[in-house]
Amino acid sequence: MEQGKSSFRIESKLAQIGSVNDPATGAVNFPIYQSTAFRHPRLGQSTGFDYIRTTNPTRKVLEEAAAALENGDAGFACSSGMAALQTVFAKFGQGDHLIVSLDLYGGTYRLLEQIMSRFGVTASYVDTNDLEALEKCRQDNTRAVFIETPTNPLMMITDIEAVAGWAQQYGLLTIVDNTLLTPFFQRPLELGADIVVHSATKYLGGHNDVLAGLIVTKGAELSAEIGFLHNSIGAVLSPSDSYQLMKGMKTLALRMERHQYNATEIATYLQSHPAVAEVFCPGLEGHPGYDIQRRQSSGNTGIFSFKVKDARYVEPLLRHIKLIAFAESLGGVESLMTYPAVQTHADIPLEIRDAIGVDDRLLRFSVGIEHKDDLIEDLRTALEAARLEIEGGGSV
Repeated sequence: MEQGKSSFRIESKLAQIGSVNDPATGAVNFPIYQSTAFRHPRLGQSTGFDYIRTTNPTRKVLEEAAAALENGDAGFACSSGMAALQTVFAKFGQGDHLIVSLDLYGGTYRLLEQIMSRFGVTASYVDTNDLEALEKCRQDNTRAVFIETPTNPLMMITDIEAVAGWAQQYGLLTIVDNTLLTPFFQRPLELGADIVVHSATKYLGGHNDVLAGLIVTKGAELSAEIGFLHNSIGAVLSPSDSYQLMKGMKTLALRMERHQYNATEIATYLQSHPAVAEVFCPGLEGHPGYDIQRRQSSGNTGIFSFKVKDARYVEPLLRHIKLIAFAESLGGVESLMTYPAVQTHADIPLEIRDAIGVDDRLLRFSVGIEHKDDLIEDLRTALEAARLEIEGGGSV
């Protein structure tokens, strides 16, 4: 059974990644082919594998699975999420212009402004859900629209189908970062996008133990071009990390269901907490992107952000949480809390952060799969300890 030809539901596709690709032995877990080189049967002949950077049996199984899950034509496994973005952005060169989501992961902003700008690529940052803003921003040299949806960290939602339809009028590519929802909940290629990227380190790996990125493309010509860049740049995923990522992906369906349940429950709790000013969670009905999210996605991510009413709460809150770890990254089974202004978004200039709302009161919460009541209690006691320190003038 080829992954791309399967009519099984996504839960079955995930659980069966690599399980039917080794007919010689019948191994239900595809082996790690650590070899960097492969013998040629004779001059002018190949087994299909020549050199590890170009392709590798273990990585190939992962890439085929990624393409099948996103309903794309080709998949490419990279050494990190940033390597995946660099590979895609390498398609653009001197004089090209990109339209990019306004609320953007800091690493992507850094790549565009500090690296791609050296090669003459420029970017404009807009609310990608505003078609009028997109139209005003479009230039004769615009080549693509890059969308995060939901965005990181403010969880803004973009109507992928509407933007892709607009982009197609002008021959522009639509590129979507699907890290936060994964193909289990959202498949942008089915909505008209051309390229999907993932920081597979996050939900796809799911256990905070592997660094990886994925690209999935639609169309033979575009797939061939990204394949050329993938091989030429060479930021490919190792066989052992490919195996580790496939192992994590097998449980994605179970984990995402628990992540979204916990996140919605905890976000609801924080909405009514006296120390919390605002909660950014597209799974809640009051979120401005709630209806779009429900229309284009089958579920919600396990990450949300919230603002405390007073920035002085941040330091003691992060010091007093115990079950939740104060750490960067997201998407693992363990709950992590991040302070974007000084961690993930520190490379974005202060005036831009302030303009979009990534200020010194904002915290991002990657909700794990622990029991929701334990997580709520951890938050409750940490917030209360922070309140006592601030209002009482001492530590507890």
